[in-house]
Formats: sequence, structure tokens, C-alpha cells
Amino acid sequence: MRIGLLSFAHLHATEYAAALRRAGDIEIAACDPGHADRPTGELGGRALADALGVGYFETEEDLWAWRPDGVVICAENVRHRELAVRAASEGVAVLCEKPLATSLADAAEMLDAARAAGTVLMTAFPVRFAPVYAELRAAVRRGDLGRIVSVAATNCGGVPTTRGWFVDPALSGGGALTDHVVHVADLLADLLDEDPVEVYAIANTIPNPGRDGAAAPVETAGLVSLRYRDGAIASIDCSWSRPPGRPNAGDLVTLTVVGTEGVAEIAPFAGVLTGWNSKGAVAAGYGAPLDDLLIRAFLDAVRTGEARQPDARAGYHTVALVEAAYRSLTGAVPVRLEMGNR
Repeated sequence: MRIGLLSFAHLHATEYAAALRRAGDIEIAACDPGHADRPTGELGGRALADALGVGYFETEEDLWAWRPDGVVICAENVRHRELAVRAASEGVAVLCEKPLATSLADAAEMLDAARAAGTVLMTAFPVRFAPVYAELRAAVRRGDLGRIVSVAATNCGGVPTTRGWFVDPALSGGGALTDHVVHVADLLADLLDEDPVEVYAIANTIPNPGRDGAAAPVETAGLVSLRYRDGAIASIDCSWSRPPGRPNAGDLVTLTVVGTEGVAEIAPFAGVLTGWNSKGAVAAGYGAPLDDLLIRAFLDAVRTGEARQPDARAGYHTVALVEAAYRSLTGAVPVRLEMGNR
């Protein structure tokens, strides 16, 4: 099997490369044509491919000519649509880094292209594979907590300083709301088996401002409130609130689920060692890395031609929620969530 990595722009590209190498007999090759335009110190290109032990093509056209069976899209958010549509036209399966797209219109085009071509399109939501989340889901499905009344969730990290495009809205689509809401939104949609009917969001740039204390060009803190048809409510703290030098681990993602008959709390990344040394923050986990489980599901989908969860529709729903959050932020009012027909 041949798997291509489309860009090293996203921080997770190196983790997916490592997961692919651990997966076994896979030919892996990358292309990263935009690396020369990135700020000094941002690794990429052939040098990074060599360090990761994967092949390298200078252009995307060279990678397509290699005829991969699947690709993992790790480009800047705004490029996800064009790369996924091209992959569909090539008959190639896709695992797309989150968010699936920077607009609902782009996400819809990606879904339509994959459906028309009969190809796999999946969204990279590795937290779905956390064993503790599977236990929570099973408990909710059994009714152990009774009717779910509320969920308080977090996905708090630091500003992704090792990649400058994250704070460039023209390339990222936004800040903490774009980057961190989607993981939790996916878990909530799967856990509750429904989408909210109303979204309200607030945001600011108080934590981790830009250079010299100036406001960052994108939001660095945000809180999204959701209301469901049966009256249940949920909140998502998506802030880039961690100070520089603190590992993105431990309480990175948390859920507290309150029901009429009980309460359950999970922290999928809590099983880690965290600290620091002369090189900066240190974080090391145990158990199967969630990225490995995600990559295994994608490779299985490539082999069978059938998408596994979390699929493109899961990604589409989270894009819809984020888009609604920005509409709420702009109007300073709650907004109805519009999903469309996909």
C-alpha cells in the first residue's frame, strides 16, 4: 500500500508519519512544496522527510504520479478543500486533518466530490479512539446516567507557535474556535447522537497575546454554549490558554457529563508524564497512541474502500457548528444551527 502525506504544514504530520511507519508494510512519501515560504525555524521539506524516514517528492504532481492508494492531508486549513477534491478525482482515499474545511460550503464540496467518485473521505478526530471515551459512550448508551442534562467540556492548549499559519486567519480560518472546538463537537455529536439546535459563542484575545502584548490576529480564548432539542445544554472551552512551555497534555480534552441518574468525567489524555527540561516542555503517554488507532482505521478503509468513523460527515457537522459559533460571535446573539442536507 502507498500512502502520501500532503504537506508538513500541520503539527500532526510528523505524528501521522510515525504512526504509518509503525503500521507495517506501507510505502510512505511526502511532499511539502510550501516549506520554503515558512518563517525561519519551521521545519519541512526534504530535510524533515529524511528525519522522519519517509520518501519525498518535490511537487504535488510528482506525488499524484506516484499513484498513492491514500493520502493524509496536513496542509493549512484553507487548502483542505482543493486537495481533497483533487484526491477524489484521482480515485484516492483521504484522511483529512481537522477541521475538515474552513467553511460549510467547502466541506460540502469535499463530501460531494468523494461521493461522486466513490472514494473514502475521513476526518482526523483521534480522540474518538480513546478507550475511556468508548467506556463513557457505552455508559450513556446503557442509560447508566439517565437522561443527559448537561456536558461541560474543554479542549485547552497553547498557541501553536511552531507553525505561524495557525494565527493567520487567511490560512487557518480562525483561531481557538476553529482549531479546538471541532474535537469536542465531534465527541458530543457521537455521544448524544444528535446536533444542537442553538449555538452561542464568546471569544477574546486576552490569553497569549501576540508579540509585544499586542492583540493576536485571531481569538485565543473562546467559550461555546450549545442547546439541544430536549433541553440539554453543553459548553466547550476551546481556549489557547496554556502559557508557553507547558505541555499540551493531561487536561487537554475533558468531558463532564451530567445526567438525571449520575455523573461521569473523562480526561482521555490524563495518562501521561508531563514536565520540562532544557529543551522545553515534555509529555509522554502510555498505551496505544490515539494517532496509531486513527491511522489503522484509515488504512483499513483504504483496503476495503469503506470509510470508517469519524468520516467526512462527522467533519462536516463540526464545521457547521464552528461556522455557527462565528456567526454568533459576530452578532453577539445565539444562532440556530443550520446543517444542510448532508
